Amino acid sequence: MIPGELRPQPGEIELNAGRETKIVTVANSGDRPIQVGSHFHFFEVNRALRFDRAATKGMRLNIPAGTAVRFEPGDEKDVELVALAGRRHVYGLNNLVDGALD
Repeated sequence: MIPGELRPQPGEIELNAGRETKIVTVANSGDRPIQVGSHFHFFEVNRALRFDRAATKGMRLNIPAGTAVRFEPGDEKDVELVALAGRRHVYGLNNLVDGALD
C-alpha cells in the first residue's frame, strides 16, 4: 500500500438507507440569499424560508455531508429531507426544540 492511497470497493453505497424521506416546497420570502447546510435541523432554518414547518420537525436535507442548498430571494424549489438518526436530540440552532425530538 502507498501512504494516502485509496482502494475503494466496487459498487454503490446507498446513503440514508431505510430512513423516512419527504419532499417539501420551500420559498425564500426574504431579500437576501439563505444557505442551509446538510445537517441543519430543517425545522429551525431562517424564518424567511416559507414551507410547512411542522412537517419538517426531525428532518434535515438529504444531500451529501458538508454541502448546502442556497435559496436566492424569491426562489421557490422542492428539496428532499431525511429523518435525523441517532439519539434524535437537537440543541441550540434557533432553540425551537432544545431536547429530544421523540
